[in-house]
Amino acid sequence: MKGYSFGHDHSTAELVGYPEALTDPSYRGQILTLTYPIVGNYGVPSTQELDELGLKKNVESDRIQVSGLLVQDYSPEYSQWNAVKSLAQWLEEEKVGFHILLLLLTSTVMEITDPNQRNLAILSNNIALPWDQDLMSLEYDSLFISNAPGDPSLVKTRIQNVCKVLESDRPQPVFGILYGDLNHSSYKLPMGNRGQHQPVVNNHGYGIDSESLPPGWSPLFINANDGTSEGIMCSTKPVFTAQFHPEAKGGPTDTELLFDAFISLIRKGKEGSSASVPKKPVVPQRIQVSKVLVLGSGGLSIGQAGEFDYSGSQAVKAMKEQNLKVVLINPNIASVQTNKFGTNQADSVYFLPITPEFVMEVIKVERPDGNLLSIGGQMALNCGVKLFQSGILQKYGVQVLGTPVESITATEDRQLFSDKLMEINEKIAPSIAVKTVNDHQYVMLRSAYVLGGLGSGVCANREKLEDTARKVLAMSSQILVEKSLLGWKEVEYEVVRDVADNCVTVCNMENFDPLCIYTGDSIVVAPSQTLSNEYHMLRETAIKVVRHLGIVGECNIQYVLHPSSLEYCIIEVNARLSRTFVAAKLALGIPLQDIKNAVSEQAMACFEPSLDYIVTKIPRWDLDRFHGMSWEIDSAMKSVGEVMTVGRTFEESIQKALRMCHPSVDGYVPRLPLKRAWALHSGVTVDQIHDLTAIDKWFLHKLKHITEMEQLLGQYNSATVSRELLLKAKMDGFSDRQVDQALDISEGEARTLRVNQNIRPRVKQIDTLAAEYTNYLYCTYHGQEHDLDFKDHGITIVGCGPFHIGSSVEFDWCAVSSIRALRQMGKHTVVVNHNPETVSTDFDERILDITQQEGCTGCIVSVGGQIPNNLTMPLHLNGVKILGGTSPLQIDHAEEKSVFSSTVDDLGVGQTPRRALSSLENAVSFASTVGYPCLLWPSYVLSVSAMNVVYGEDEMKRFLEEATQVSQVRSVHLTIWPGARKVEVDAVARMGKVLAHAITEHVEDAGVHSGDATLMLPTQTGSSGEGPNLFPFNKTATQKISKVFEISGPFKGLVIECILRASRSFPFVSKTIGVVFIDVATMVMVGEPLDESRLPSLENPIIPVDYVEYFYTLCSFAPMFSWPRLREADPVMRCEMASTGEVACFGPNIYSAFLKAMLSTGFKLPQKGILIGIQHSFRPNFLSTAHPLHEEGFKLYATEGTSAWLNANDVPTIPVAWPSQESKNTTLPSISR
Repeated sequence: MKGYSFGHDHSTAELVGYPEALTDPSYRGQILTLTYPIVGNYGVPSTQELDELGLKKNVESDRIQVSGLLVQDYSPEYSQWNAVKSLAQWLEEEKVGFHILLLLLTSTVMEITDPNQRNLAILSNNIALPWDQDLMSLEYDSLFISNAPGDPSLVKTRIQNVCKVLESDRPQPVFGILYGDLNHSSYKLPMGNRGQHQPVVNNHGYGIDSESLPPGWSPLFINANDGTSEGIMCSTKPVFTAQFHPEAKGGPTDTELLFDAFISLIRKGKEGSSASVPKKPVVPQRIQVSKVLVLGSGGLSIGQAGEFDYSGSQAVKAMKEQNLKVVLINPNIASVQTNKFGTNQADSVYFLPITPEFVMEVIKVERPDGNLLSIGGQMALNCGVKLFQSGILQKYGVQVLGTPVESITATEDRQLFSDKLMEINEKIAPSIAVKTVNDHQYVMLRSAYVLGGLGSGVCANREKLEDTARKVLAMSSQILVEKSLLGWKEVEYEVVRDVADNCVTVCNMENFDPLCIYTGDSIVVAPSQTLSNEYHMLRETAIKVVRHLGIVGECNIQYVLHPSSLEYCIIEVNARLSRTFVAAKLALGIPLQDIKNAVSEQAMACFEPSLDYIVTKIPRWDLDRFHGMSWEIDSAMKSVGEVMTVGRTFEESIQKALRMCHPSVDGYVPRLPLKRAWALHSGVTVDQIHDLTAIDKWFLHKLKHITEMEQLLGQYNSATVSRELLLKAKMDGFSDRQVDQALDISEGEARTLRVNQNIRPRVKQIDTLAAEYTNYLYCTYHGQEHDLDFKDHGITIVGCGPFHIGSSVEFDWCAVSSIRALRQMGKHTVVVNHNPETVSTDFDERILDITQQEGCTGCIVSVGGQIPNNLTMPLHLNGVKILGGTSPLQIDHAEEKSVFSSTVDDLGVGQTPRRALSSLENAVSFASTVGYPCLLWPSYVLSVSAMNVVYGEDEMKRFLEEATQVSQVRSVHLTIWPGARKVEVDAVARMGKVLAHAITEHVEDAGVHSGDATLMLPTQTGSSGEGPNLFPFNKTATQKISKVFEISGPFKGLVIECILRASRSFPFVSKTIGVVFIDVATMVMVGEPLDESRLPSLENPIIPVDYVEYFYTLCSFAPMFSWPRLREADPVMRCEMASTGEVACFGPNIYSAFLKAMLSTGFKLPQKGILIGIQHSFRPNFLSTAHPLHEEGFKLYATEGTSAWLNANDVPTIPVAWPSQESKNTTLPSISR
């Protein structure tokens, strides 16, 4: 419904509570603007229901008080268990007009000039007194005074009457709201909006001059942002005022304490005891430390990925800003944390395993006096707790900063956590902590001291329970057996608390999927979309729990919420950090009000974001990389990365997120793997899907709306589609590719169609306070103007996108290093990425929009991995200047295997026989000529997706189909399987001349992907680290290839390919050799001069000596695997990459470095027994290792065939059966037992 009204416009930033706001008498006669874009999603509850006191339960008065409502996006379908009608129905019944508008209005009208003329409100009270009532003649127990939002100094008579009360000897308490001047000086404030998330910021029109206060009076509240007085109090009488609205329903209830204090004063007065205003809390002294030990997160793995790398970097930065020395232990060589040079880097970096033994040795040497436990994820947390419990930290005088260890233990130990919650009568699912396998009912199992729900699961019967419990207890000392709450909503809050007990909830999130899908594997939206009063109920509980546990810094609290009532249970509290820059400072005892917002540098960090957008996070899986792996998701995390998008509506945000997850997904379209899209397109109803999945109907209605829009677009063509429909499709998140498919035109034609109709995205700021402060940027088709001017024509850096197998933190290091190098050159940069810590956008379509809008001078695509590298030609063909000097055509030639192979042949560089395939018959013919096994290899793929070793014709057919799907329009190649040694060259060239290079050698023979291989630098079997006699890819070949491809920038050469971009091993070789390759490459790409004399050229290589012989296991280079989370997968290294993380360690010899690197991946040295299973062809090679194991006294177990062979060769073993043999007739004990 749309209507017309006249009145003063008033904005509110509340996320929930529009029924209360609309019925608030303070808004009477005004037009209310809701800055949060999505309104109507939870409908309207009963407006007649009364509470236990006989007052309206769900609204503030008996009717809607506003004269009009302005919103951006209205949801006609609502979803809330106690809703009885839609918002539109209610407004129509009350004859109140509403209109959909853009946020432009808010930023335009927030500056008001004369509120006495334009900012008036009429209060409705049950008992009304005249404004000039003589108060001295009344009998009362207390005096409560409230004023309209105008200038309080204008009501002279009221002031005089109040002053008579204050000057008398009457003992009754007095509480004033918006009446704080009391004949003192007041002044006009610049803003007049109602900012619920900062209750004392701009929530009124006037401030009080503290200098004008007479003796006996002092400020009660001070605005930490601008120093204004927000209320005053009397030191001799029970009198105080607040110059803002203490919020209740529809807003945070934090300031209910004022009403509690007022009631307490009334009671004390009636009891005859003296009453006074409560004293202000005392802020504890700051912790005095000089050197802080920071434990990093180690290599990335499922459940512990880049978010902890980010948090650690922020913590180091925070410590350095406080002029503290920082000692960092982190074996992740690809992390920005472990950089040696640059601003705000650690003073000492140790590439060592994060175990109590190694950390203790560092403590002995460095003697830190402080330790941050909570910023390195679960590995660091567990290590720190063990150091504390063993007395090591106390022995060497190391203080635990932030959350006490006792509090951390209470959140990690399932039984202690349950006991703690019971102390404050909080709700947790009925549960019991156990340490052995026990029988129980339909239950959920959760393990202690683990991350990412490792080992957890729903058990529907005793067999499943025993199997799951046995597996979990092999990894954790304790599990919690709790009642399963399948189908309940899952909600999460991020809470920050300081030593002075100040608390803010910086983020509220809701899972798209119901409970029993782990949060890391679920679609998550922020803020929550289907909560009403539950929002503040759970917020209050979060603060209550965090205070009781004694958290200092940050934590998150996870709930399950019954979908049709207010019943909830607390799942867990994690004392690990993500908002670490602020939380790390809080750990030093700095109160929130003393920490400034790093973005605005005007406001304090103690605020709760007020959003005018919706954020959607979608996980990225790579389950197709793991043979035998189930695609089902459950309560144990399996995703390897995630994307984050920002939009003004859910439709826009979810479609952008889907596209960012994988290049093959265009949006919410009925193509695999989006089964829900198939269902909606096929006519399955929202109710039917809800019954099957328990996904909230509001989300399903939104998805249905996308489906209906696509079907509507399909009824038109490019000549008949209207501008309005095309714009609406773009506002609903449709990409040009989706539009072209619906209209049956090309993507380029779809782009031209919308541009010609002036349909372009607007650049908006992620302003966490609703049009007040700025932050990062995002693109949307909602809006009529950009939020900023584009004056700096910078350089676009295309990031790596979501972390996934083959593209992880090492490419983030490359991109960040390139950005920093450009900044040092004084160049403006524009970053395009969609990791949760960076900017959110679509890739190819959006990069064109951004570069054109920003007027960028060029685009760097070679530092973000394979995804941006694949965009080189499309961007080039659309007029984007690709920086780097290397021609996009040459990049295309290097990626295309047949062209590269032909070029290498022309150069006379040896390579294995290969052939570009045009058919299955062609492949079989080639294989029969060269012999099996052969290597099948598609072009333009990362971490050799769909690369396979083919052993026969049947496998050839199956693998060829996979390869053509992955490579799409690109070619697929077949080569002979060499089974030889493998070497890699990382290099930087300018106009074909190699300026810097490093050679690494694989420990494993060819056949193991380079991302899964263990590397050595310097090489061990070559000559002087170059290996000219053993490896065909020597310096001559490197120079030839660099010259023929006219390379200017980073590249990587292997025996079988040349990759014209930064590689995953760039951080490794840069930190080992001491030359930052990506800095050199960046200077080359933008044409900056550089000193070549100190670079490791082909003629003068830099060979690491002394402390190196550097073994490492890199995310893309070696075993930081996540097999414990992927129990169904076959843990075998193949030519297709499977590792998820990376570590690196130095040592005086090969064995020391290798052992430390293995320990850094989580490998534990055997203490008693070892299980052996060996492929038949490898058994002779293993015999020389088996004998020493037996001689060392280990008890050896072996699979049946291996055991028989070892026993026959004088190595005693105990045979065991594979789990698959358990159902068969076998007398052998099972491996799982």
